[in-house]
Amino acid sequence: MHIEVGVVNGAKMILSYGTGVAVVGIGAKMALDNIKENGVLSFLLKTIISIALVFTFFEVFPHYPVGVSEVHLILGTTLLMVFGIAPAMMGLALGLLLQGVTVAQFDLPQYGINVTTLLASMLILYQATKKIVPKGTAYKDITYSQMLKMSLIWEGAIVSWVAFWAFYGQGFTVENIHNVLTFGGAYMLVVILEPLIDLAILSAVKTWYKSDRCSILFDKRLTNCRA
Repeated sequence: MHIEVGVVNGAKMILSYGTGVAVVGIGAKMALDNIKENGVLSFLLKTIISIALVFTFFEVFPHYPVGVSEVHLILGTTLLMVFGIAPAMMGLALGLLLQGVTVAQFDLPQYGINVTTLLASMLILYQATKKIVPKGTAYKDITYSQMLKMSLIWEGAIVSWVAFWAFYGQGFTVENIHNVLTFGGAYMLVVILEPLIDLAILSAVKTWYKSDRCSILFDKRLTNCRA
C-alpha cells in the first residue's frame, strides 16, 4: 500500500497534498460528530487503540514490496466494525504518520499519497457497507458472504488508488502496467485471509461480550447495544 519512493515526483506531488488535506478534513469532521454522539473519552480510547493496531499492521505484520508498492494486511474492515468510521479514519491517518515519524522517515514525502489511499478507501468501504449490511443488523451477526464483499471492496479500493497514483506518476508504459498488475494480483490474495480474521474477531465479540449496554471501547453498531 505504501507507494514506492519516486513513483510520483516533482510538481505532480501537489495533487497528493490536496487530496490528503481533503480526506483528513473529512475524517476530522466525522471525528467531531462522533465526539458529540459518544463523548470525548470514548472517541479518544477507540482512536488510540486504532492507532496502535494500524502501526502493528504496518510494522509487525508481514509486508512485502511488490511492483509499485507494498502488500500489507491492513484490517480496515475490522477497524470499521469494531471502532466505527471516525476512529478508524483517525487511526489510519495517525498510525501512518506515527510509522513515518518513528521508523520510516523515507515515506513521509509520500504521506499525502498514502493517507489518501487509506482514508478514501475507508470512505468507500463505509458507504458500501451501508448497502451490504442491512440497517439494524449488528456487525457481529453478518455472514461470510457479506464479510467477503466488504473485504473485496476494501482491498479493491486500495489497489485502485495505488494504480491511480502509479499511472499518474509514471504513465502507461509497459513496465509500469506490469508493475501495477503484479501489485494488484499479489494484494488481492489478502482477500482470502482477511474475511476469516474478521469473522474470528466478530465471533470472539459474540462469545465474550454479552452485555446489551454500550462500551466506550466499541462502536455501537458492533453489537447494536443500548446507550
